[in-house]
Amino acid sequence: MTMKTFVLMAVLTFTCICAVHGQSARDVRDTVGVVHVAGRYHLTDKDFLNEGADQILDLGSRVIKVWFYGKRHEHPNGVYPYNSQWPKADSLVEGARTPYYRELFHKPFTTYIMVVTALGRDDAYWRSGITDEQKGDEQRQFYKLAKHLLTAYKGTGKTFVLQHWEGDWMVRGNFDANAKPTEPALQSMVEWLNARQAGVNQAREEVGQQGVHVYHATEVNRVVQSMREDFPNMVNKVLPHTHLDLVSYSAWDSATEHYTDPNVLRQALDFIAAHTPDSADFGDRNVYIGEFGMPESGYSLDQIRAAIPNAVRTGLDWGCP
Repeated sequence: MTMKTFVLMAVLTFTCICAVHGQSARDVRDTVGVVHVAGRYHLTDKDFLNEGADQILDLGSRVIKVWFYGKRHEHPNGVYPYNSQWPKADSLVEGARTPYYRELFHKPFTTYIMVVTALGRDDAYWRSGITDEQKGDEQRQFYKLAKHLLTAYKGTGKTFVLQHWEGDWMVRGNFDANAKPTEPALQSMVEWLNARQAGVNQAREEVGQQGVHVYHATEVNRVVQSMREDFPNMVNKVLPHTHLDLVSYSAWDSATEHYTDPNVLRQALDFIAAHTPDSADFGDRNVYIGEFGMPESGYSLDQIRAAIPNAVRTGLDWGCP
């Protein structure tokens, strides 16, 4: 396991969901949040998903990023195992109705970022091509989940964002940053993402957003490489051909690798926005920082104290939506 992967799985790292200039201090709790996934220990006898959620609320944040359902973690016991007996879910809606997620969704969070892929297939099955039938099923599964969230949480003021994890690895099928994704894989990813978005759009058009919002996002993670070398990645080969609500940026290649120079993160956000079609609700600032952090095992406390505030301030100042 790489150090980067270990930190993702073992540490609660921050995620920045947008801000505007002049934002008041009390709004930060609805702007800066925490990722909770695959911890290696527990603190109480409460089910692990909600134990972590309560810890985040105690910190003062009302934004949480969690792993939901998908082939890789089709049974959430893999990432939220402690003090839990997860029932089998045959659909994404059934997953949302499990007691653990229902309890989470009734907590006073304002925004839930949910890492989710369709059930019944590998997460990146589309890499070798995607059929019309598969696109139809992607749309159907995301339509049903979005419809459920729009209906069940009507009037709560909550926002749900459905995304996948680090798409530049998905499109490659490995973690080799220098491996070029194939053209068929890039094209299939476009079709896959647009099908997911179509399902969310369908639900919103049918049900409306009455006191609740459901959005769809993709996640990019190799941006600096494309920005500086014109290397083929999601940001320059996939995003321009999509019509998504939001883009999540897992920003290790800028916020961590170049933590002393926040301009690299700012430039990366500019680069993503320039390659992403505007969205109806978020305009040309439809990019949020979905993941960043710094491993305590590899950096000093002084470095961490520089990296984290630099990333937060840059995201807020840039105007992530």
